[in-house]
Amino acid sequence: MNEKYAVYILTNYSESSFYIGVTSNLERRIWEHKNHVVKGYTDKYNLNKLVYYELTSSIESAISREKQLKRWHREWKINLIKENNPQMIDLSEKW
Repeated sequence: MNEKYAVYILTNYSESSFYIGVTSNLERRIWEHKNHVVKGYTDKYNLNKLVYYELTSSIESAISREKQLKRWHREWKINLIKENNPQMIDLSEKW
């Protein structure tokens, strides 16, 4: 089985801030964000609502996409999220 890598976008419940990350285990990484395992930006702003993710089989393509998304304007990120998740629900709620 090919390894899967994810580029993901988190926000908080007021949708005031966004975080873009890469991981090789999306479920575990989201659990870490929700349980404040890693101190830093996501912990400080309570960014634990998964609103978007993309899967790829290559870590290089995941990192490249992460860098691309991080350069985007806020409005572009919101449009990307709403294209796939119009209500901006937490995609990890049922995990």
